[in-house]
Amino acid sequence: MTNSCDAWVLRINTEPRPVPGRLERGAIELDELLPQEVLVEPLLVGWEGNNHHAVQRRPIDICAARKEQQVVLGNAGIVRVLEPGAAVHGLREGDLCMTFPNYNPDRFGYLMNNSAFAYDAPRTVGLLAKRTKIRASGLFPIPPGTRHSLAQWAAFAIRYVTAWSNWRVAYGAWRLQVPEHEQPFPQVVGWGGGTTFAELTLAVRHGAAATMIASRPSRFALAKAHGLRSIDRTQFPHIEHDEKRAKEDGYEARYRGSEEVFMRLLHEATHGNGADIFVDYIGGPLQRATTKALARQGVLTTAGWREGMRMSFMRAAACIERHLYVHTHGARNCEVVTAMEYGERTGWMPPIDGEQPWPYLQVPELVELYAAGKVDSYFPLIEVNA
Repeated sequence: MTNSCDAWVLRINTEPRPVPGRLERGAIELDELLPQEVLVEPLLVGWEGNNHHAVQRRPIDICAARKEQQVVLGNAGIVRVLEPGAAVHGLREGDLCMTFPNYNPDRFGYLMNNSAFAYDAPRTVGLLAKRTKIRASGLFPIPPGTRHSLAQWAAFAIRYVTAWSNWRVAYGAWRLQVPEHEQPFPQVVGWGGGTTFAELTLAVRHGAAATMIASRPSRFALAKAHGLRSIDRTQFPHIEHDEKRAKEDGYEARYRGSEEVFMRLLHEATHGNGADIFVDYIGGPLQRATTKALARQGVLTTAGWREGMRMSFMRAAACIERHLYVHTHGARNCEVVTAMEYGERTGWMPPIDGEQPWPYLQVPELVELYAAGKVDSYFPLIEVNA
């Protein structure tokens, strides 16, 4: 077995300040297979939010954090087993598995810093390589005789599992304050991408009324086809708020105008109630509008921070309104299994049949278009090996 293979690599930043990187093709060397590892051949790989953050070098420069000259990204997808390590049981050559990047969990099984495979976990080689190796604990066999496509399972890998874990906590928190006999179902609102869509469709399956905020006709149609209402974000173009720009001429007026439209449309969608649960995977500049949109006893929930990690709020107002803030990150391995079983049984799966994966050689084009917001799919996939 040769240890050299082709991959797309992100090289360390050589500029005096962090600047976005780019993926370059290169040959990488794989270390010897350890007893608990599995040599795999990636088939379909999702271009996830964590990949985008890595290329942008925000919020961290992962090459610098890992003290490595180059990193191979890609931690969600479908792989084929080539060789199980000596201590691996239950996996055989040819098995197809979904990946989940929880590499060094805490004592309860949850993901920590510096423990995401092919992101901040040191010396891990991601799925944007023709071959790589993964600990067996990060591989989850595709259900035998599955009625869903491999592409759907590849897209399920991080976004749907994350949504599953986050929804369990958010809905449970809301129910602690609002008994079912007093309000049978919540009004759920969300903005973001594929994980938000997954969570809203899961909410609908649990009886909620859910609304997706989006800005493209294709996504309005997708929302409707899956039982979601939609709000057109283009009707309030200045809804992002930056405290540092508040004194600019006309800035606050433009924001307030957009906020008024946003609040009117949101209250129309929620029958005047506001959002009982607001799913927000964007953060930062949308926090002011998000918190204002919450109903009493409302829950703001997230597992991501695409546009900003920091938030501030009026503590007294949050107490009086009994607002709860739920923050999760990834999922435990037992939740991966439960989410997969639920998806297989009920059909809660990414709606991507008919979408073509991106060819391996076109990865840089996908990266560029995704960063510019020009990728229409919530679940872009890359075909690494046929």
